[in-house]
Amino acid sequence: MKFYKIISIILNPIVIPTIGVLLYFIFLPNIFSSQQRLTVLGLIFTTTYLVPLLTLLLFKRLKLIKSFKVESIRERKIPLGIMTILFYFLANTLKGIPNLSDLGLLFDATTLSLVIVYILFAFKVKISIHLGSLGIITGFFFVIDSLYTQNLGIVIIGAFLLSGLLASARLHLKAHKQTEVYLGFVIGFISPIIVFCFL
Repeated sequence: MKFYKIISIILNPIVIPTIGVLLYFIFLPNIFSSQQRLTVLGLIFTTTYLVPLLTLLLFKRLKLIKSFKVESIRERKIPLGIMTILFYFLANTLKGIPNLSDLGLLFDATTLSLVIVYILFAFKVKISIHLGSLGIITGFFFVIDSLYTQNLGIVIIGAFLLSGLLASARLHLKAHKQTEVYLGFVIGFISPIIVFCFL
């Protein structure tokens, strides 16, 4: 059980965006200096990790959520709404910087995925955001692989394997039902494809 908790913490949704951008810089050639890469990573880390973490701490202190797991749909609504807005503005910021349109696509896809998850709240459907985040990264590199000559197969396969491991962890921890886990990954995976093809 402890192993599954560790996996859930390591592959937390607020960590995945930074890991995804780091992998992008490692596996794809670009014209950015090390300082520029660090600046972009700092922006991503602050927006997608520190801000959500501080938000949850504030909500916990105000008793708007019972725990940092944010298990119920009611508790998820406001934090998820805040994250959707943050990702939307982050996507627009990145798209406005030369040569960062790929990362704009990543965060547009994340915004779309969160909007879909939010809509499903109206139907009392709780989606695994853990799996959704890994699905987004998998779908993103799937799209990027089709755009560039670099073979990103190892990243895509690795993301699939980690998704399977994380899905197993979430199910063993009884954090989600099977449908919530699978649906989370599928929504995440198709979001970058939808953004790339239609938006």
